[in-house]
Amino acid sequence: MTAASPKTLRLILGDQLNQQHSWFRTVDPTVVYVLMEMRQETDYAQHHIQKVVAFFLAMRHFADELRQAGHTVTYLTLDNPANTQSLPGNINELINLQGFTKFEYLLPDEHRLDRQLVELAASLPIETGVADTEHFYTKRDDFAKRFGARNFIMEPFYRDMRRKHGILMESNDPNAQPATGQWNYDADNRNGLPKGFVGPPAREHARDVSDIVQLLQQQGVSTMGTIDPARFLWPVTRSEYLDMLEHFADNLLYAFGTYQDAMAPAEWSLFHSRLSFGMNSKLIAPREVIDRVVAAYWADPERISYAQVEGFVRQILGWREYMRGVYWAKMPAFAHLNFFNHQRKLPHYYWDANTRMNCVHHAVRHSLTYAYSHHIQRLMVTGNFALLTGIHPDEVDAWYLGVYIDAIQWVEITNTRGMSQFADGGIVGTKPYVSSATYINKMSHYCTGCQYDKAKKVNDNKGKPACPFNSLYWDFYDRNRAKLEHNPRIGMMYRVWDKMQPADKAAILQQAQTYLAQLESL
Repeated sequence: MTAASPKTLRLILGDQLNQQHSWFRTVDPTVVYVLMEMRQETDYAQHHIQKVVAFFLAMRHFADELRQAGHTVTYLTLDNPANTQSLPGNINELINLQGFTKFEYLLPDEHRLDRQLVELAASLPIETGVADTEHFYTKRDDFAKRFGARNFIMEPFYRDMRRKHGILMESNDPNAQPATGQWNYDADNRNGLPKGFVGPPAREHARDVSDIVQLLQQQGVSTMGTIDPARFLWPVTRSEYLDMLEHFADNLLYAFGTYQDAMAPAEWSLFHSRLSFGMNSKLIAPREVIDRVVAAYWADPERISYAQVEGFVRQILGWREYMRGVYWAKMPAFAHLNFFNHQRKLPHYYWDANTRMNCVHHAVRHSLTYAYSHHIQRLMVTGNFALLTGIHPDEVDAWYLGVYIDAIQWVEITNTRGMSQFADGGIVGTKPYVSSATYINKMSHYCTGCQYDKAKKVNDNKGKPACPFNSLYWDFYDRNRAKLEHNPRIGMMYRVWDKMQPADKAAILQQAQTYLAQLESL
């Protein structure tokens, strides 16, 4: 007997590489899986070259693993002559050429792709079907159902998730309390690094990617950032991310919470897990990450304090699921919010790191070199500066979406336009996350050796010029007073501002305007 002809075409997107999905539990000779490298995806934003390489590599390895498991796979490389470079074009071509009678896909995590696939499915002359990705703790519409028109507050959502899934709880009872009686240990997770601190070496999975880099160059794909083609260090397979998870649980978790907000010029990885690309591409599941980390804590609570593991669980079970919920409840309108009506463009040093501000220089340099920086570098350095200087949220979104290896719109835009830029007016965060040099100096070693004086608000023609963050910080509050002064979380800052002498306030505002006029040369 000959095998039956393939009849069902199943699409796997580049961020749907879930080997544990129920689709793959049985080998069906009538099913063909398709993965595609497309200009549609390389070109909708200018991505970091390491991000594009990582996705292409992960997709290729995933396709090979499916084949090894006995599944039939069609893989369209970027330079395949049959590649139309668009999702609808490729699907239509495959259906027409191979006579498929059914098309199925997994729910996309990006609104852009969701709309495209809904329209495509509606236009096809064959049966279509859609399935969940079986990755997240929540469904796409759970969040809107839970909150309705009310404010989307993360903490009660996080507590409900802990109760529902029995994570770090005293029991599995729905009314149980947290294992220690305290839900949140955020206050214990804000330490700077000691002087002379040398962090643990970053876990690497180096490989030569010259062939993909050459492919991107030959095809004229525009990217940002840098890459060493002979030594690409990011993991791109499920087994490599399981190794990263073990390394984190065994060697980094014990200090993760303590130093999760810390920053230093020579440290780009520190105690962070760097599992985000693996999770966002679904090579590794949040459940197995949390289960492994919680197991590590219970196995050795003397070495790994509760504050370390709670802070990590909160990021994944709380913040990650929360941001996805906000995304699907508020898109597509969320992508156009601009609460402060900011209009400036990002200065050049977000692409070349050539600025005299040490903190911005190092945060951007890490981003361009590694396609990565951790959450405080993103929120309180590059994001903070963009908010203080009034950069248009579209500009900030485009940069963050492109530069980071783990940036997919559902998680990027909620963190950037929402928490970082407060462009949503308070849907995600309860206040704008801005700071002067005081916070940056507390949490980093950046201010040491900077060409600006962290203690000065105004230039005095003596020694170093004043740190731009200081005057811009007060200018931000002053110009946005009507929108912010009644916010209970920041009212104190207006009381401090109002107590300053009029002449001092005028000098600070004038200094801020001078720096804004010189934005490209700071």
